Amino acid sequence: MTTIPGDTRRGHGGPGDSDRLSGASLFAGAVMMLSGPLSILMGASGIARDNLFAASQYAYRFDLTSWGWIHIVVGLALVIGGMGVVTNQSWGRGAGVVAAGISLITQFMFVPYYPLWAIPVMALDLSIIFALTRLHAGTDGNR
Repeated sequence: MTTIPGDTRRGHGGPGDSDRLSGASLFAGAVMMLSGPLSILMGASGIARDNLFAASQYAYRFDLTSWGWIHIVVGLALVIGGMGVVTNQSWGRGAGVVAAGISLITQFMFVPYYPLWAIPVMALDLSIIFALTRLHAGTDGNR
């Protein structure tokens, strides 16, 4: 394939490609903006009804009100990070990886309380982290 001088084609979402958002980044941002409000709603239900979930003899046992506030804070972080990713902000990808990582850890700790919720959310968090950290190779072979 011949190259045209001044041809500036680049890979999607890579360094120096600030005007386009890759499909994987768009997916991650959209999932974060879906998972965040769901986490906020989960936290609100935990705060409203302190006996909604129960787990016996567990190393990471917290009062359910504490878990509710943890879910609300993590949900807000996911929404903010998701908005940063979708709007292609420079801090969006890093904030998204950190928010999804924290969400992954808290969901792991929440498994004994509600495994049918925590395990699928953990899978979403892993897909978010993968989508935001994957290598964006250029199509012109220069990277």
